[in-house]
Amino acid sequence: MKKTINRETNLDALIAASADEAQIANMLHNSNWRLGEEKSWHLDQNSGQLLLTFDDGSFALAPAQIIGTFHHQDSSFMWGWHHPSVLPALKHNAATVKEFGKEQKAKELTKGSVSCSEHRAWELTALAMRLNQAKGAYRVEVKPGVSMFLNFGEVQIAHDAKS
Repeated sequence: MKKTINRETNLDALIAASADEAQIANMLHNSNWRLGEEKSWHLDQNSGQLLLTFDDGSFALAPAQIIGTFHHQDSSFMWGWHHPSVLPALKHNAATVKEFGKEQKAKELTKGSVSCSEHRAWELTALAMRLNQAKGAYRVEVKPGVSMFLNFGEVQIAHDAKS
């Protein structure tokens, strides 16, 4: 029993540290290229690319992974590896968390859908970011009441030739 308590404490500490790291990373992204100030986003599941566009004609492009979706009405988070509309190539980061969860015997990480707060969905996305050495975490509203959580990799910034 004591090992389980230590494992849970260590897992909670790891998740908290991951959330702190993700917050710092995203603050740096905001400072460097205005993450969070984009006017639109587009995720192409076929190419695995996330495109963010800005009012000044600049855009950011990065490889992305779908970690999961959060449903606000019932406060549930469905992991990307379990989601039927996520293409296999975009499930890798979420699947890494599932494997880690099996090692840790953590049901929250291995159950296809879990009840949680939106804050916890962010924390789980941050854990995926850390385990996969992703560069950032991102949330978008895919339809009213449903948010999609992503990890993204190395970001390329460009400006529209017309600007």
